[in-house]
Amino acid sequence: MQHTLRNVSLAVFVALAAAGASASGNHAGGHGHEADEAIGKPGVASKTTRTINVDMADSMRFTPTDISVKQGETVRFVIKNSGQLKHELVLGTEKELKEHYEVMKKNPEMEHSDPNMVTLAAGKSGEIVWQFTKAGKVDFACLQPGHYDAGMKGAVNVTKAGK
Repeated sequence: MQHTLRNVSLAVFVALAAAGASASGNHAGGHGHEADEAIGKPGVASKTTRTINVDMADSMRFTPTDISVKQGETVRFVIKNSGQLKHELVLGTEKELKEHYEVMKKNPEMEHSDPNMVTLAAGKSGEIVWQFTKAGKVDFACLQPGHYDAGMKGAVNVTKAGK
């Protein structure tokens, strides 16, 4: 009962923090919509310019780990978990990913679903459609406890439009 109450409390806190972030642009966690803008925004499937296949494995690696896209491009990531463990791919800034990972380590059963992420059981596939609106680097990682520390991360390099 206490464990369930803690999870419900955490879920309410996360929901309120997210609502506060979108309403005010920032909250105590330090991410607001500046961070969202830094990584882009959910894409419209009909505007996808290409599909990138990403594999997640129990070796704690993504294949590929380095992806290149152009600013403004909308990409469909088709993600497959070829391992026996649960894995996820979460797009974000390095700071956001590290903060989220610390929460996940303390609450490994936490379930969440956002447009910038997909969590997959062994053998399952899913997808993320994302528009990369700014040039720079967008990180991605698996935030399941122990996976990020084992090196399960990568980067999307977004080149300036017109290059």
